[in-house]
Amino acid sequence: MNNLTTWINKKGLGSVALLAVLLLVVFPLAFDIFRLNLVGKYLTYGFVALGLVMVWGYGGILSLGQGVFFGLGGYAMAMFLKLEASDPITTKIQSTPGIPDFMDWNQLTALPIWWKPFEHLPFALIAVIAIPTLLAFIISYAMFKRRVGGVYFAIITQAVALILTVLIIGQQGYTGGVNGMTDLKTLLGWDIRTDSAKYILYYVCSAMLLGGVLLCLWIQKSKLGTLLLAMRDKEDRVRFSGYDVASFKVFVFCLAAALSGIGGALFTLQVGFMSPSFVGIVPSIEMVIYAAVGGRMSLVGAVYGTLLVNFGKTYFSESFPDLWLFLMAALFIGVTMALPDGLAGVWSQKVVPWWKRKQAERLAIQRAVKADAALDASDAPAHTANTSLPGHVSGQAA
Repeated sequence: MNNLTTWINKKGLGSVALLAVLLLVVFPLAFDIFRLNLVGKYLTYGFVALGLVMVWGYGGILSLGQGVFFGLGGYAMAMFLKLEASDPITTKIQSTPGIPDFMDWNQLTALPIWWKPFEHLPFALIAVIAIPTLLAFIISYAMFKRRVGGVYFAIITQAVALILTVLIIGQQGYTGGVNGMTDLKTLLGWDIRTDSAKYILYYVCSAMLLGGVLLCLWIQKSKLGTLLLAMRDKEDRVRFSGYDVASFKVFVFCLAAALSGIGGALFTLQVGFMSPSFVGIVPSIEMVIYAAVGGRMSLVGAVYGTLLVNFGKTYFSESFPDLWLFLMAALFIGVTMALPDGLAGVWSQKVVPWWKRKQAERLAIQRAVKADAALDASDAPAHTANTSLPGHVSGQAA
């Protein structure tokens, strides 16, 4: 046990282990299935926050369009689930059975050819990662190879989010429009609406999120992570050292997109729908806030920030339905002003030094007690020898 603890501390995995206990043990025991499903939904946003820590915190690239990749991953999974829910028997009352209901409402008479591959789960799972990553590669390669960055890149990602939102809403017959894809019930015949399914999906989401944390932590501790930090602080120096800075930026942006796509797919499975309201500018900015509140340099902090912001949103909207938007704004502004480094900054700058001081004081007290005990032990034999002398000897001495 001591060896395991030493290894965890040496690798810097203590915070990850604590997060794992919280997600896998504490939350399932503390919450009912409704609240646990809400936590599972929040954790899907945690994938986006992890990607933002890598691309923004380590890479120095602020992206205000991560909702695009979250939505693309969610829509890829939703297309498979919608096709499974639109079998000819279930949709026999439609004008054209066997196609999604929104296609029938918009007078489509056949399934579009680009929908057909999503009839197969392996293709859908690949698309969950491949489509967001491919779009991220196209955007980042075009921008970073031309050395476009900073606020200009942030504005471009916002524009992409707006364009995709308008495209999804405008192509209602193919995407479900503003309502999105709803009534998603089964995954290969497995009803994802049951309580047991929600428990399983929660644990799958938690395990994959922890896996994402470990993957990103491994990248941070590798040479690549060091180069990302150097590139963020002194980009020209890294470029003059012979490294292709644009390629590193493309990689980390694609990594963030892939993580966001996985989160979107898990969101669709747990919530049962996907709509363009998760793709646009507003949700993308909210996702940046998750990372800012948790700490944009901390992977575990980003997960806690995601949970805190969404818990606050749920609590304020339930308790103060007329004021919750103002309360959320006050929370964001207050945290940003009071905690510029996020929750992770509070932990590293306040809690950890306080704990070390307490540990040092405790060790000092223990050493003092041991020193006193040793001194008493050394004095005891001399005292015993004096008191054990015979009477006549002591009298002669007198």
